[in-house]
Amino acid sequence: MKFIRFFLLAFLFIFGLIANANATIISSVRPIGFITEAIASGVIDTDILLPDGASPHTYSLKPSDLIKIKNADLIIWVGEDMETFMPTVLKNIDHQKQIELMDVGEIKNLLRINHEEDTHHDMHADDDEHHGEYDEHIWLSPTIAKIIAKSIHDKLLDLYPNKAAILDLNLDKFITNLSETEQTIAKKLINVQNKGYFVFHDAYGYFESYFGLKNLGSFTINPAVQPGVQTVYAIQKELAEHQAVCVFREAQFSPAIIKKIVNGTDVRIGELNPLGTGIPITKDSYSHFLFALTQELLDCLDEK
Repeated sequence: MKFIRFFLLAFLFIFGLIANANATIISSVRPIGFITEAIASGVIDTDILLPDGASPHTYSLKPSDLIKIKNADLIIWVGEDMETFMPTVLKNIDHQKQIELMDVGEIKNLLRINHEEDTHHDMHADDDEHHGEYDEHIWLSPTIAKIIAKSIHDKLLDLYPNKAAILDLNLDKFITNLSETEQTIAKKLINVQNKGYFVFHDAYGYFESYFGLKNLGSFTINPAVQPGVQTVYAIQKELAEHQAVCVFREAQFSPAIIKKIVNGTDVRIGELNPLGTGIPITKDSYSHFLFALTQELLDCLDEK
C-alpha cells in the first residue's frame, strides 16, 4: 500500500512538472520576460526560466527547468556571456525555436564595448561574473528593447500567423507606451545628470548613456567578503577624487560592507535592481521596471 501511494505521488509530481511545462514561451531573465509578455499577451502563455532574484551568471538549472525548455514553443535568451549555461542546454533544441538576442543584427549594431579601462576599477577581489567583449545588459536600453519586442513579434507571427492582429496591436502598444515612458523618465532625471556616482556592478551603461547620467565608474569586489583596509582606502580615494554623490549597491551586497566603504565620507548609499526583482509580470511590466530603476536612482542622487 505504501509503495502504491509513493508511486502515485511520484507520478503526480512528474505529471505536474510536465503539465506546467506545456507549450509556452520561455524568457531566460525577468526583464526579457517583461517584453515577451507585452508582445505575447492574448496569444500564448509566457514563463521566465530564472527564479526571481537569481543571477544569470551563476544559476544552476534544475530538472524542472530542463523540462520547461524542452517543451517550450520558443526560448528567448540574451547570449552566452550572460546565461553561461544556455549554449550547452540548447545545442539539441531546434534553432528555429530560439531567439538569441545578441545575434539579432539590429542589436549587434548598438552594443557597448564592455569595461572600458578608464571607468572600471578592479579591487582585486574574487568576482564570479563573467564578462565578454560586449555589455549584454541589453534590456536596459529602451532603443534595444523596441528591437527585442519587434524580434519577438516577428517570430511569433511565423509561429501563429492567425494571431497577426493581436500581435500587431501588442507591438504598437508596447512601442507607444515605451516612448511615453522614455519622455517621462528623461524629465525626471534631468536635474541629476551632473551628479556623479559609482556602482558595484557595471550593468547600467545602456540606461545611463540613453538618459545622460554621470556614472564615474564601477568597483569590482566580492559581495560575500568584507573588503580589506587597502581596498576600502582605494575606493574612498576614488570617491573623494571624483566628488561622487552616491554609490549604488545591489541586493547581493551586504549593507554592512558598503557602509564600511563609505564610512567617514559624505557619499550616500543607494540600491539598484537591474533584474526587475519583485515586479509582477503584466503587459506593462517593462515600463514599470524602468520607472522603478529611475526612482532608485533619484532616491539617492536627488536627496535633499
